[in-house]
Amino acid sequence: MAESAFSTSGRIRRLPPAAVNRIAAGEVVERPAAAAKELIENALDAGARSIRVRIEGGGLTRLMIEDDGHGMSADELPVAIERHATSKLTANEDGDVDLLDIHTMGFRGEALPSIGSVSRLSILSRARDADGAFEITVDAGRVDGPKPAAWSGLTSNGTRVDVRDLFYATPARLKFMKTERAEAQAIADAVRRLALARPDVAFHLESDERTILKLQAEQGEDARLKRLGAVLGKEFRENAVEIEAEREGARVSGFAGLPTFNRGSAQHQYLFVNSRPVKDRLIVGVIRAAYQDFLARDRHPMAVLFVDLDPMLVDVNVHPAKMEVRFRDAANVRGLLIGALRHALAAAGHRASTTVAGAALGAATSHVAPSLPWSSGQARWSPARPVVGGQAYADPYAGMSDNRPATFEAFGDAPSARVEPAPEQTVGTPPLGVARAQVHETYIIAQTADGMVIVDQHAAHERLVYERMKAQMAGEGVRRQALLIPEIVELSEEEASRVLERTDELLEMGLEVEPFGRGAVAVRATPAIFGEMDVKGLVRDLADDFAEYEAGLALKERMEEVMGNMACRGSVRAGRRLTADEMNALLRQMEATPHSGQCNHGRPTYVELKLADIEKLFGRR
Repeated sequence: MAESAFSTSGRIRRLPPAAVNRIAAGEVVERPAAAAKELIENALDAGARSIRVRIEGGGLTRLMIEDDGHGMSADELPVAIERHATSKLTANEDGDVDLLDIHTMGFRGEALPSIGSVSRLSILSRARDADGAFEITVDAGRVDGPKPAAWSGLTSNGTRVDVRDLFYATPARLKFMKTERAEAQAIADAVRRLALARPDVAFHLESDERTILKLQAEQGEDARLKRLGAVLGKEFRENAVEIEAEREGARVSGFAGLPTFNRGSAQHQYLFVNSRPVKDRLIVGVIRAAYQDFLARDRHPMAVLFVDLDPMLVDVNVHPAKMEVRFRDAANVRGLLIGALRHALAAAGHRASTTVAGAALGAATSHVAPSLPWSSGQARWSPARPVVGGQAYADPYAGMSDNRPATFEAFGDAPSARVEPAPEQTVGTPPLGVARAQVHETYIIAQTADGMVIVDQHAAHERLVYERMKAQMAGEGVRRQALLIPEIVELSEEEASRVLERTDELLEMGLEVEPFGRGAVAVRATPAIFGEMDVKGLVRDLADDFAEYEAGLALKERMEEVMGNMACRGSVRAGRRLTADEMNALLRQMEATPHSGQCNHGRPTYVELKLADIEKLFGRR
C-alpha cells in the first residue's frame, strides 16, 4: 500500500525548543491583549505598586510594560525566558509541586519564552539593592545577553518588558488579528479587569502616545468602590449596592447595579476568583437567576463580584490562559452568589437609580422653550390647572394684563390634574414624601423633604401585588394539578438524568416527574398556576438550563412570568382616580416593599427630582 503523504519515518522525535515555544505561544499569547495580561500579572506577582503600559499599533507594533516591582538579577534573567521556569511554585522534599495550592497570578512559566519566540523581546530589570541594571533580548527565540544597561525606571528597582513586532516570526498569525483599534480596545479591557482586582496598584495605559487610562492607587475601606467608580464610571458608583456574604469557607464581596441601572449587553459583568479575573459562564447564570424578576430578558445589570476561598478549593490550572477555573463545590459558590445578590437587592428596598432622574431632567431640559411666554409683550395663559393643597394663596395674576382668566374654574377643560388636601404629618417627611396631586389619573405627585417624586401608580402597584404573591407562594407552597394522562417527554439519556437528579427541587415548584424508561421522563403533575401549558417544551428547557446553569431557571421564570401577568391584571390601572389616602397608602407600601423601585421588567416605578435640580430648570441656580 502506498505510503500516506502525511506519514513520517515512524520515529518519535523531540521538537526543537523554538518550535515548542511557538506552539505554546498559540495558546498563551493568542493576541496582544493576552500578552499584556500575562506581563501585567508578572508585574503584580513581583510586588509592583505602579504599572505603566504603552502600546503602538494595537500592541502589534510595540507593547511595553514597566513596573516598580522587586526586579530580577543578571542570573535570573536567562532563567526567566526558559519554558516552565518560575519563582512562584516550590517543590517539596520529594520534588513534587502542588498545582492546586496557587497563591499567585502566574505559575506556569510560559509567558516570556512564548512571547520571545514570536517577537523581538527586550527585558530590562534592576533588582532591589542591586548595583546596576541588566538587559536581555530574545529575537524569535535567539537570546542575547544579559548585559549591563542604564536604568531609568519608575523607581530604583523594577522591570521593563518591551515587546516589538509581535507575531513577526509567525506571519500566518498576523492574518487573524483584528484592526489596530480593536486590538487596542482588547488590551484596554484586559488592563481594566486587572485594575478592578487590584485597587491598591496604580495603572497608566497609553495608546499611540494618547492616555487611555490613568488610575491612582486607592487606599482605605472604600478603595475598591473608588476604583470601580474610576473604571466603570461615577454612575455605577452611585447606583450600586454592596455585596457581602460568606458560607462554607467561601466569601463573596463586590458591588452590583440596581435593576433600573442596566445595559443592553452583559459585557459589564465581572467575576474575580482570589483576585484573578476569570470569564466563567457561572456568572451569567448567577446574575440571570438573581435578577430574573426585575429585568426584561434583553437587559443586563452591571456587577463586579469577588469570590475568595481556599486555593485548594478551586483549580486555576484549567487552561494556559488561566481565564477559566473549576470549583470543587460549584453549587455552594453559585448558591452563595445568588443569595448575596438577592439579599443586597432586597436591602435596597424601594431605591431606584439616580440615572432615572437624570434622564427625566435631560428630557425636560431639551424641551425648555427658547423664550419665555411673556417675551412677546402680551401674556399667554397655559391651560394647566394650578396645583394647590387646600390652602389659600394670593392671586398669581395680580398686577398683570386684563386678559387673565376670571377664576381658576376657567380651566375646566384642562388635562386632568386633581389635588387633595395633604394629610397632617406628625413626624418627619417619609422617604417617598406626601401625596399632593394626581395627574392624568396615572401619575402621583408627592412632595419630599428636598424635592418631589413622580410615581407611576400602575407600575408601582403591580410590583406590590407581585411581591405579595411571591410571599404567599413561598409560605403556602406551589399547588399542583395532576394530569389525567401523564405527559411522556423524550430526551437524551444525559438530559433525562439531569432532570431526574432534581425531582425533589422540581416537586417543590409544582412539577412532578419520574423516570419512564431509557431517555424519557413522565410528568404527572404541573403547577396549577400555569393552567394548560406546553409540558414538553418546559421540561426540555429545564434540561438545557440544568446543563448550562446547574439550576432550573425555566420553571422559575415561567412561574414568575405568570405571577407577573396576574399582578399586572390585578393592579391599579392607569386612568383610575385615587383619593389622597389611597395615594399615600401606596407610597407607604412602596417604602416597605423590597424592589418597589422598579416594575417586573426593570422599568422605574418612580422618578425623584431634587429641589436643586428643579431650580436649575428655571434658571434659579
